[in-house]
Amino acid sequence: MTGSTMFTPRFPEGFLWGGATAANQVEGAYDVDGKGLSIQDVMPKGIVAPRTERPTPDNLKLEAIDFYHRYAEDIALFAEMGFKIYRFSIAWSRIFPLGDETEPNEEGLAFYDRVLDELEKHGIEPLVTLSHYETPLHLAEAYDGWTDRRLIGFYERYARTVIERYGHRVKYWLTFNEINSVLHAPLLSGGINTPKERLAPKDLYQAIHHELVASASATRIAHEINPDIKVGCMVIGVPIYPLTPDPRDVLACLKADHANLAFSDVHVRGEYPGYFLRTLAEKGVELDIAEGDLATLKEHTVDFVSFSYYMSVCDTAAQAAGQGAGNIMGGVPNPTLAASEWGWQIDPIGLRIILNQFWDRWGKPLFVVENGLGAKDELIEGPDGPTVEDDYRIAYMNDHLVQVAEAIADGVEVMGYTSWGCIDCVSASTAQMSKRYGFIYVDRDDDGAGSLARYRKKSFGWYKELIASNGATLRVSGG
Repeated sequence: MTGSTMFTPRFPEGFLWGGATAANQVEGAYDVDGKGLSIQDVMPKGIVAPRTERPTPDNLKLEAIDFYHRYAEDIALFAEMGFKIYRFSIAWSRIFPLGDETEPNEEGLAFYDRVLDELEKHGIEPLVTLSHYETPLHLAEAYDGWTDRRLIGFYERYARTVIERYGHRVKYWLTFNEINSVLHAPLLSGGINTPKERLAPKDLYQAIHHELVASASATRIAHEINPDIKVGCMVIGVPIYPLTPDPRDVLACLKADHANLAFSDVHVRGEYPGYFLRTLAEKGVELDIAEGDLATLKEHTVDFVSFSYYMSVCDTAAQAAGQGAGNIMGGVPNPTLAASEWGWQIDPIGLRIILNQFWDRWGKPLFVVENGLGAKDELIEGPDGPTVEDDYRIAYMNDHLVQVAEAIADGVEVMGYTSWGCIDCVSASTAQMSKRYGFIYVDRDDDGAGSLARYRKKSFGWYKELIASNGATLRVSGG
């Protein structure tokens, strides 16, 4: 009944409505209270530009939107919208400034105590990401990131430290943000200092193995500390369509899909799938697997699967097709779809497709932990003060959430939905402020100017009504 006015969106009681951010894109305070440098502090221009030796003044992430000092104000705004859950990340280098110390930084731990206090005050459930694209810089420089097996132990120590500290207050945890992105952005995702073009396949896939073992170890630690904790993996969700009906294009899609799905297959099923082992063999890669690694993967699988969803892509066996602009996951543009200002194809139905695909494949509860529209918003004077008339964002989110409701009607178990960048933040992919996702406008420009004042956009009121109605205010288009 997709597109039919007969369809009435329904969400289950207790559906977790909320929003999501990452420490490196909102906190700022990069050198405050004992925090060490992370890779983000020397990646001023986004995910593809060369890194610098040390932080530079043009890196907007150094101050970001100053959530570090304004978290109470921002969480109060989330509560005003009615958030049931707020996804945020802990900055690893705030807890272990270098990443390889034996003792944590108490001032860093105390900051997240205060954030959790504020969330509890407003009745908002926390969803914590342990590692969200912000590996401590020292681990990248001294160890080449996750290519070095010693990072497993460093990560285990970090995970145990924060889960012991917050595990009685935080029920939902994610181990690595978009872990499958390491294939495409090794420094951003895996803290791998070796430039991508010089990175040997053996080192890349060894790093993947180390991350997967670490993720399973964190799951074990969490369940040991508090059996009620729910741990999820987090991947980029992107449906891949054949550009043509040519079977070679369909096969190209299958192979591209496999590359993405392998990470969740391991997290959920606890073992490397055959197609992944074939990939390793064809690349001449033999993994160094320590005793106990495979048992760790098998015995400590995740409780749920979470993912980001922004776009779909097409694939083709033809070599001449061009890649979609700004798309970390490769693929080619779909000629039937419109695109955002940054070249990401807008495909609400793709969200229903991937929810069904993941549910059919794994049968685990699913959580949409990132989705939204990055756009250039214009601040105008409204009857109640400065605002943004972001009807385009409302339409985008409405159409995607209708498809979430369709998937739920299909029988898919969906835990919740946290919109990405619920307050404007520095973009990870472009390091701009002008690529805005939020319901809350933050007065800061790409050049760093601005008061950092917060203003409610039109979408703020829309999302507030949507949450209050548990999705009943969604508009289903006819036709």
